[in-house]
Amino acid sequence: MRISSLFRGNSPTVSFEFFPPKTDAGRDLLLATIDHLAEVSPDFVSVTYGAGGSTRALSFETCCQIQEHTADHVMAHLTCVCHSLDEMGGIADQLWNQGIFNIMALRGDLPPGIDRETAFSDFRFAKDLIGFLKARHDFCIGSGCYPEGHTETPDLGVGIEHLKQKVDVGCDFLVTQMFFDNDSYFRFIELVRAAGITTPIIPGIMPVTGFAQLEKFESKFGVRLPGDLRNRVLARDGDQASIEQVGIEWAADQCRALLDGGAPGIHFYTLNKSSSTVEVCKRLGLMGSRDSETA
Repeated sequence: MRISSLFRGNSPTVSFEFFPPKTDAGRDLLLATIDHLAEVSPDFVSVTYGAGGSTRALSFETCCQIQEHTADHVMAHLTCVCHSLDEMGGIADQLWNQGIFNIMALRGDLPPGIDRETAFSDFRFAKDLIGFLKARHDFCIGSGCYPEGHTETPDLGVGIEHLKQKVDVGCDFLVTQMFFDNDSYFRFIELVRAAGITTPIIPGIMPVTGFAQLEKFESKFGVRLPGDLRNRVLARDGDQASIEQVGIEWAADQCRALLDGGAPGIHFYTLNKSSSTVEVCKRLGLMGSRDSETA
């Protein structure tokens, strides 16, 4: 199944993102999370990829475990970081032979202690990786985009030029960085469409579960936090259950408005947890099978 075929259906896609667990306990927790999220009947799930070798083998193992454990379609993440052409060719062949035909191709972040020339020697940008993978096998390729600008490329105009390069070499769909203000998504869509890019762009959503989490999003990823969301979380005075309810309500309102505004689906950044995401999907009526026919 090619993820790109889902966008010809009549219903929005729902997808989840996981990261590879590093311990047996973490693996058991992930499988329990996947079982819980099965109530939603996701269209596909994705598995992130560690920079600098940190979780690369685990990423492939996790993709295989999910594929064997569920009927979900799995998308593997790959990054350019510290990979030679030969290494990437071997990884691509391994995924293809395993029956994993959907890949999220990203440049990746520079690992600590490694200079840029070493980290990005054979693949400097995501577009280089996308072109390589497309030539290797008939993968369906997704990639990332940044409605509020990338921390290294805050100018949206420049970012959209880079985006067009990725689409021109074969990117089939895009998933956004998380955001909490829908206006940034809709403004971004207008700019992207004006640039002639027609590729489906799935908004990435993460239900908030704590104030420290919000501060990390802002400082590390450059995500803008609406004052109303910040105030609602602060007003809960550290009460975890209450903060999670704020996160669920905010995410549900976000998703409802995004889908009403024409978004092709929702991609949930789950952090390998399920309760908030399941509750958001319940509120949106996204539980169970949806009509994603590919005629």
